[in-house]
Amino acid sequence: MDHASSTYTSKEVLKTMLPYFTEEYGNAESLHTKGKEALIAIDKARETIAEILNCRQSEIIFTGSGTESNNLAILGIARAQKTGHLITTEIEHPSVLNCFKQLEKEGFECTYLPVNKEGFVNPDDLKAAIRPNTILISIIYANNEIGTIQPISELAAISGDIPFHTDACQAANSLPLNLNVDSITINGSKIYGPKGVGALFLKRGTKIKAIMQGGSQEHSLRPGTHNTPAIIGLAKALELAQEGVEKENARLTLLQEKLISELLKIPGSQLNGPQPGPTRLPNNINISFPKIDREQLILNLDSIGIYSSASSACKSGDSQISHVMTAIKQNNSPLRLTTGKITTEKDIDYCIEEIPRIVEKLKTH
Repeated sequence: MDHASSTYTSKEVLKTMLPYFTEEYGNAESLHTKGKEALIAIDKARETIAEILNCRQSEIIFTGSGTESNNLAILGIARAQKTGHLITTEIEHPSVLNCFKQLEKEGFECTYLPVNKEGFVNPDDLKAAIRPNTILISIIYANNEIGTIQPISELAAISGDIPFHTDACQAANSLPLNLNVDSITINGSKIYGPKGVGALFLKRGTKIKAIMQGGSQEHSLRPGTHNTPAIIGLAKALELAQEGVEKENARLTLLQEKLISELLKIPGSQLNGPQPGPTRLPNNINISFPKIDREQLILNLDSIGIYSSASSACKSGDSQISHVMTAIKQNNSPLRLTTGKITTEKDIDYCIEEIPRIVEKLKTH
């Protein structure tokens, strides 16, 4: 019940990767046959992702993670302009928010848009925040904690000629990626692909400055030897995710609705984020319980085989209520449950049976 933190690598994805660990081990920068074979495979992966995002192959940059893609987009675009104003939201992933905090230290001005109790940005707030010197807008596509799906196309249209970036790591399993934006971040660990690989769509003509130094790989924006097996796996995982998206979304929505309905019967419980439907990720359930220690809740659930979380895995060691919960003005202990391809109705029934019992147990201590 924690597929938002990470998914397993599917057998089909792993099968496509294996030859590039052994037989096809060449460095794509080498001129010999082994190198050319690796380069052809990487180009094919780039073509696959470009087709899904409806962009040019040359606009896909491979990175080491979603975090790195976010860093490259935000730091790279801002530093290319040297000065200016940037806009984001209060509920971004830490890899976005911490880039903005770093840029503030470098002299950039930053605006953090508020959200309503369901986690939505008000388009009017975005309009009001834009200044003559605004150089970048970055708004998450689907929130990793509460599942809120932002109206990215509407928000991007407001941006006009200002570069618009979206972190789509949590969205890639469930939502279309052919967006009319300037930059998109995806990664492998959320879509049944390998960990340690990401990609950044960067629209041609977008000014950007490298944040790493090295060789000429990826237009000199991401130097270093290509992780060929992971790149192959990322492309295959994204292809599979997008091919089966409608059927899987429908299945997960039924499980989501059942679990939310039953957990909300617990006295004092409250759903965080929007109601199940087109504006919430179909695999996301986030419910708060009053007067419960969330770490004890997670540990007690773990002891009976229910793996859950309270927030982003990148903040799991932080004892404070997450910035997302603070932004939606929720102070009670949140429990995030996220389903996936291996989640069955039997799993949901087990959660319905056990979670109320654990909550009641913790209330008495």
